[in-house]
This record gives sequence, structure tokens and C-alpha cells, in this order.
Amino acid sequence: MDALTIALVLVGSASIGFLFAPLGLGGGLLFAPLLHYGAGWEIDGALLIVSLGLSGTVAYGSGLRHRKEGFYSDLRLKEGLFGAIPGAILGVAIVASLSGSFDALFKTLSLIFVTWAIIKTLRSGSKKDSIEENPSKTPLRIGVGIGGMLSSVLAIGAGAIYVPVLRAYGSLPSRTAIGTSLHFMMCVIPLSIIAHLFALKQGQWDVLESNIILILILPFVVIIAANTGARVGIAKVSEQRIMQVFVAILIIIGIRYSIDLTNRLF
Repeated sequence: MDALTIALVLVGSASIGFLFAPLGLGGGLLFAPLLHYGAGWEIDGALLIVSLGLSGTVAYGSGLRHRKEGFYSDLRLKEGLFGAIPGAILGVAIVASLSGSFDALFKTLSLIFVTWAIIKTLRSGSKKDSIEENPSKTPLRIGVGIGGMLSSVLAIGAGAIYVPVLRAYGSLPSRTAIGTSLHFMMCVIPLSIIAHLFALKQGQWDVLESNIILILILPFVVIIAANTGARVGIAKVSEQRIMQVFVAILIIIGIRYSIDLTNRLF
């Protein structure tokens, strides 16, 4: 990888961390394409691990800031982990069991996931931000369980699943849902990375080893950008504006994957 490509990957990663941190997203939906298109990596276990690692870095950089500001719910976190952790382990098992190219499946699932998240976010945005005393735990656990599974399969933080699920079934206000979403990532992503490491093939280990310097530098760049983005977002951006940006980014990502899949067919 030449110096210009490395610089572009570093700048792109920092920008993703800054932008996604206030939205409760890990940024994997952009980290994975950045590594795939920008750095030329195949979509396989090695790419999934690095994308997850960067998503986790964003989650920690932003999640700790949200925790400091009081925007999180330990109750919903504890309830949801009973779904998110098994979902993440299932996702790793799915990836490990697949043979051949993972590219088309990866992009198809990403497109479905983005479409669902857009619809769910728009619907939940019309509800009043009030917290029910005893919302049902079952749909919450199922929802975040799906998020945990997609986190492992698509190398994302799954905030686009967690946030609307926490709003709709956890009855959390937007900022609290965002902060709690980041806390799910802080718990689930490390587990998913460890599981993926055990499933790596030799060629994928070689990719990680040959890019070890870049892989070690990226988290430092991303966590600084994520912490800065979270601080700016919490202090200066309204909840409504955050959700509007959230949906706009999902639409852009959906268009990108639609183009890729169409090109494969024709």
C-alpha cells in the first residue's frame, strides 16, 4: 500500500469517526467500504476484524463521552445484552460457515439492513420522547439480537439497528438511545472480534500482518476524531438534526450498495 493510499485511509477513517460518533453509530457501514474500495482489501474475515475494531474505537470514544454527559441507560443495556451477545456469536458462526465470495451477500444484507433502519427511524421519530415504566423486554432483546448478529456479519457497530430499537421498544429519548447504543457496541464488538480471530484462515492472517502498522495507527486517529465529534454533537447539535443526518447517511449508503449490486447483475 503506497503512502497516498495510507493517507487517504487515515483521513477517511478520522472523518467517519467524527461524523458517526454523535449519531450512535460505529461507522462500520463506511469503514468496510473504505477498506474495500480505498485500500483494496477483499471482503473477508480480515476486513471484518479491522472494520469492527474501528467501529469499536468510535463506540468507546463517543460512548464514554455520552456516559459522562448522562446519556445512557444501564437498565436497557443489561436487558438487551441477553439478546445482543448471542446474536453476535451467531453472526460469527454464519461468516465462518460460508464458502466462496462473501462480497454479494455482504452488500445485499447491508442494503436490507439500511432500508429497515431508515423506515424504523422515520417511524420512531414521530413518537413522543417519553419513557415507559415497564416496556416489553422480548422485542427489545430480539431487536438488539439482530443488531448483534449483523454486527458480526457486516463488521458494523449496528447502531442503525440499536438506536431505533431502543427508541421503539426501550422507550428511550434520542440522545439516551444513542448513548446506550454505543454501550452495546462497547460490549459486543470486542467479543465479536475475538470470535472472528479464531475463525481466520492463514491468508487472512497474512493480510493483517502485512498491514500491521496501519492497523495500529488507525485506532488512535479514530478515537480522537470520535471523541471530538461526540463532544461537538452533544453540545451544539439538536436531537432532531442528529436524526435527520442519521437518515441522510443511511440513504447515501443504501444508494452506494444498490449501485454495486446492480453492476454485478449487469
